[in-house]
Amino acid sequence: MVSSDQRRRQLAREKYQRQQQRRQEAQHKARRRNTVIAAALAVVLAAGGAVYASVALTDDKDKGADNAAPSNTPEPTETESKAPEPKLSIDQKATYTMALKTNLGEISFAMDAAKTPRTVNSFKHLADKKYFDGTKCHRLTTEGIFVLQCGDPKGDGTGGPGYTIPDENLGALGKAGSDGAVTYPAGTVAMANTGQPGTGGSQFFLVYKDTKLPPSYTPFGTIDAVGLAVVKDVAEGGVEGGAKDGAPKKAVTVQKATVVKK
Repeated sequence: MVSSDQRRRQLAREKYQRQQQRRQEAQHKARRRNTVIAAALAVVLAAGGAVYASVALTDDKDKGADNAAPSNTPEPTETESKAPEPKLSIDQKATYTMALKTNLGEISFAMDAAKTPRTVNSFKHLADKKYFDGTKCHRLTTEGIFVLQCGDPKGDGTGGPGYTIPDENLGALGKAGSDGAVTYPAGTVAMANTGQPGTGGSQFFLVYKDTKLPPSYTPFGTIDAVGLAVVKDVAEGGVEGGAKDGAPKKAVTVQKATVVKK
């Protein structure tokens, strides 16, 4: 005969198993989504004479990821999605610089707080907490779009801070053409997202060559000449396994990230 105490333990185990199963299903869903995105990246679409890759720069949710620019970001889990966006505390009239000290050299970029206050505020908040320290730039694309993606603490395209920030400054690069895209110039730093509005987190991408993408990714920074040279050097090294999209052969690790007001 099963005692009440044994029954309680059994129910607790069953509840835990259900929770684990839900987590695994969410992870499998994210992996499937990322596989579809990677496949989409190989398909170059020609529209109105302009060619660009239909990919997704994502950030994090449910631990899933993007769809329509360069990256993969999953949707935050139920717990993560409850985390609040950092309180706005930056000087919105100032310019801030984010410096990424990497194993291959420093990559610095200026950020305009007036045009992208909540994005800059979030990055300063995360950098001050050493969130980016020790992370890898996990994704390089060398065909269709030309970006190096960073900012994922997991290093696989599924990580994020547990909160999302709104899109900003989307009209900065002009009106989309007949192909639905605008040009993100070399040196641009923009937010990755899930392909849905307002889903940015901590992942961002560094454009090393003019790239056509939909105007759906917050452009919030401009890389300096030294930093752009570092990113181009990584791009010249190619992607692991000879692929066009994946981990860069020249592994890039952010040793320390700082944001300072100019």
